Amino acid sequence: MQESYFSFLVIGIAFLLAGFVKGMVGMGLPTVAMGLLGLVMTPAQGAAILVIPSIITNTWQLLAGPAFLPLLKRLWPLLLFSCLGVWSGFGLMSPDKADFATIALGTVLALYSLVSLTKLRFSVPKRAEIWLSPVMGYITGVIAAATGIFVVPGIMYVQAMNLNRDDFIQALGLIFSISVFALSINLFRDGMLQFSILPLSLLALIAAAVGMIAGTWLRRRTHPETFRKVFFVGLLLLGAHLALHKLL
Repeated sequence: MQESYFSFLVIGIAFLLAGFVKGMVGMGLPTVAMGLLGLVMTPAQGAAILVIPSIITNTWQLLAGPAFLPLLKRLWPLLLFSCLGVWSGFGLMSPDKADFATIALGTVLALYSLVSLTKLRFSVPKRAEIWLSPVMGYITGVIAAATGIFVVPGIMYVQAMNLNRDDFIQALGLIFSISVFALSINLFRDGMLQFSILPLSLLALIAAAVGMIAGTWLRRRTHPETFRKVFFVGLLLLGAHLALHKLL
């Protein structure tokens, strides 16, 4: 990837905003970053830059909670089949499929935003997890192999498991940590994960950290639900633009 002042500027702004969103609503860093980077680069390039910030922030989120082993025991089918889905989708982010990947990214962002804005709530009986977790994990993995994000349907499925807030936050860290590792293997095989992107990844990490600090500070002084609605409306418009721009 050619480094330039414009690249540094775009990446810095994208991760600053993504970190700000995470600080305000507690999640959304990869989703926002991939959406914004999708305006100026392919999903594969954006996902490669996202690897280091994702690994560091998600590992911290994973280790911060007290229920690692119980969550791992409950979520391992979802995690395993998510990895299998990512690896079976190898090539969906390759340069010759860049337009398809961008359309898929925009569609996933728009779908996730619509579901979040309608506040649909699902509930999964625990007895159904034995067969539903592999299905949801595999579908999530294939979608992530094309888009670089893991929210549809994986995160909505975990929300339907009715975990308490602390366990849910730790579960997100676990899912994202394993999934990013699986995706990084695809990116490495595709030649996208190279040492040359390290300065861009470090810039992304610093910008995201600054954004998270600012978002956390503002969250304690404003009503996060208002920001949440604005965030998902913006994400819906961004996703629609990405998908329709390539289609039309």
